[in-house]
Amino acid sequence: MSTAGSNALRVIGSDDAPPAARYLNRELSWLDFNERVLALAEDAALPLLERAKFLAIFSNNLDEFYQVRVAGLKDQAAAGLAQSGADGLSPVEQLKAVRERVLDHVRRQMACFLKDVAPALSDGGIRLSDWESLDDDDRAYLVDVFDRRIFPVLTPLAVDPAHPFPHISDQSHNHPVIVRDRDSGDRRFARVKVPPLLPRFVVMPDGERFVPLEQLIAAHLPRLFPGMDIECHFSFRVTRNADLTLDEDEADDLLAAVEIELRRRRRGRAVRLEIDDAMSDEVLELLRRELDLDDHDVYRIEGPLDLGGLWAVYELDRPDLKDKAWSPVTQPRLLAEDDESVDMFAVLREGDVLVHHPYDSFATSVEAFIKRAAADPDVLAIKQTLYRTSGDSPIVKALIRAAERGKQVAVLVEVKARFDEQANIAWAKALDDAGAHVTYGVVGLKTHSKTALVVRQEPDGIRRYCHIGTGNYNSKTARLYEDIGLLTADAEIGADLTDLFNFLTGYSRQRRYRKTVVAPLTLRDRVVELIRAEAARGPEGRIVMKMNGLDDKAVIDALYEASQAGTPVDLVVRAMCCLRPGVPDLSETIRVRSVVGRFLEHSRIFYFASDNRGAGGWYIGSADLRGRNLDRRVEVVVPVEDKPLQARLADIVRVNLGDEASAWTLQSDGTWTPPAGEGVGTHDALMADALQRGRLLVQLPDL
Repeated sequence: MSTAGSNALRVIGSDDAPPAARYLNRELSWLDFNERVLALAEDAALPLLERAKFLAIFSNNLDEFYQVRVAGLKDQAAAGLAQSGADGLSPVEQLKAVRERVLDHVRRQMACFLKDVAPALSDGGIRLSDWESLDDDDRAYLVDVFDRRIFPVLTPLAVDPAHPFPHISDQSHNHPVIVRDRDSGDRRFARVKVPPLLPRFVVMPDGERFVPLEQLIAAHLPRLFPGMDIECHFSFRVTRNADLTLDEDEADDLLAAVEIELRRRRRGRAVRLEIDDAMSDEVLELLRRELDLDDHDVYRIEGPLDLGGLWAVYELDRPDLKDKAWSPVTQPRLLAEDDESVDMFAVLREGDVLVHHPYDSFATSVEAFIKRAAADPDVLAIKQTLYRTSGDSPIVKALIRAAERGKQVAVLVEVKARFDEQANIAWAKALDDAGAHVTYGVVGLKTHSKTALVVRQEPDGIRRYCHIGTGNYNSKTARLYEDIGLLTADAEIGADLTDLFNFLTGYSRQRRYRKTVVAPLTLRDRVVELIRAEAARGPEGRIVMKMNGLDDKAVIDALYEASQAGTPVDLVVRAMCCLRPGVPDLSETIRVRSVVGRFLEHSRIFYFASDNRGAGGWYIGSADLRGRNLDRRVEVVVPVEDKPLQARLADIVRVNLGDEASAWTLQSDGTWTPPAGEGVGTHDALMADALQRGRLLVQLPDL
């Protein structure tokens, strides 16, 4: 990544400037985001179990990055592609840079865990013990646990002419073992898999000490190989390509095709090998050869493999070591009186409702909307998209009840939602069994929009009620992810969603919508049009956009043009950002910040001061400004036109822009400056606002 000074950057606006001077690399920018997650784990000011949680999140993020992004780069490199992104780096160059960055990040992660978090956990009464540190009574207890709960599950697999090298499943923990026959002296290789369905840690009787399952198995390896001497044993973990490769044009049954691909995923090509630092060259060479990996695919870890297991520690009932619990509040307009349920439809006839999760309750807004629709005898139809949802989804259960009551229920279940395919298939079958009309998306596209449409018979005719959101219909993540939702009875939006669902479930070629902006049809063009309208106003224009990622070249170029016209631009981008801010003669008026912390910033909010109509234009929706969202996904973005709701969005944006406590700032050379740590952070400010709606407890900057 370029760290050149101003002389190298002043010519970025010219046509012959190298691509890397105008655009940051997408993969490296994502790694910068994960480094910001790691920085939270390193923050001694955070509660201890929150730091352990961020170590787990960092590990889980990195796993997915290798399963998808690195796997894709390796495929591109194997195909001989010269470059794969707007920044001009080749896949081989990116893989090299990724490895260098990840090696440093993992080193920091392990140092944080071994030297800081683990000792502090021990001081707090949560001790991660190893077999060698236990006394005789402790070991006797664990021997009994091993005999009753673990030994019957284990299956040692030998490797010899009669036993081929076993398949190593994605992200499984494994022990490679070298054993020696006491009679013949022959040395043999075997593999023992740590059962993935058993708890990662065995809890000691005092409830305060935890022994990693893999250590307990390692201590009992002689039980698995009687009559053999254990010469050496180690640990390793494999990450495989987990991206689905569907040929939807040739799939007669998309559901069956996804199920087949899920089975294939478990046997995808290996892309990373993590090993404990003590592994011998002999064993490593065997693993590399059998897994078809090179040296640069191997990562030696000085510590336990996969700190994602710390989620089990975080689940402990230790509120003294966590953030203070947060209970979402009910939107004032949705509050019921005298313990009666609120008439959601009457409320929406009076005006739109904006909900901001997890500060506003998902249960008393979005879930209540769908439940009310399912129970209301005047509701004729419910249509909804489902991208990701929880395992015990109240919304899906309400849709099933609605279908059983004879309402027309049409649900688009996106069975290609990565890593949620299996759960979505199960829900799709349950909905289908209940009589709902279930479809699985549009050929060639993922349906990522978050939309629900309720059709109701009323005295004056049919009326449509809608929910359009930035987040999934998932009651669990709605308490952890920051998202925006609009509940409305706007007739034009209702007509738009009717047309959208006809497109999603049938053969409609609808391209024009009244108020909503839909990808992949018009969203990119509309965003660029709005940016250019602000650019035409020069310094009098104003653009603010909040999203998860920005990598679309056309949008970035339009923002550069706006900056060159003097238009002030503020971007709040949680994860990857390929735009370079603050570059002379290119992006001097653009600021980019990233808020990470307690809640996962997930909402997409867009503000254009003039909106081509002489009035402030606010939009929310499901789309990030990334190529995949604008070209390969069905996304929905809608205007928020109610003035009080616009003011609410303005307050949310102002809090993000005024945050000096938790917001990172992107520099022109691609580096991120950490927060100053002063004042009130975004999440604390918005929690305070939710409790005392109407005034914020921080000084807000002007938009």
